[in-house]
Amino acid sequence: MRKDILKILPEIRKIENKKLREKVIATWEEGIKLGGWKIYDLKKIPFSLILPNTKISIIEHTRAVTNTALGVADAVSKAYGRLIKIDKDILVAGGILHDVGKLLEYVKVAGKINKSKKGKFLRHPFSGSNLAYKCGIPEEIVHLIAVHSHEGDEGFRSVEAIIIHHSDFINFEILGGKA
Repeated sequence: MRKDILKILPEIRKIENKKLREKVIATWEEGIKLGGWKIYDLKKIPFSLILPNTKISIIEHTRAVTNTALGVADAVSKAYGRLIKIDKDILVAGGILHDVGKLLEYVKVAGKINKSKKGKFLRHPFSGSNLAYKCGIPEEIVHLIAVHSHEGDEGFRSVEAIIIHHSDFINFEILGGKA
């Protein structure tokens, strides 16, 4: 399954720290297993159940958010690099993992993807951060997953979490979502 994950999420290779890269892959593997998914399901899971009939998959969205974040990080580093340091490994790992909890929040029933029982109680920032913690992901990235959505609006966000948060909402809103 590792090779399949790397094939559909090639941005994982941008994580320079090999141990972190392997933990990111392991987190996706665990989410797939616990959610009862198959690797071929991932390109069919919608990135959002809020947007009716979206054709954008969780994989397309994950890649877009990660690449948007990298573009923002490059621009910010160019402008403010003397003042702000951005850890690209945290940023890429966070982008790849920000919505991994949707593998637990959603369920496939009779060919249709719906909110799972787990998802009714714990939205993906909570289930995703728990899953990442279980897989040994560093706290800086667990934090980023936990605060990337509105659940983190009233608390602290690291620089990398701010970038992922806004990159996520840029991609959500341009597809018709409301912040």
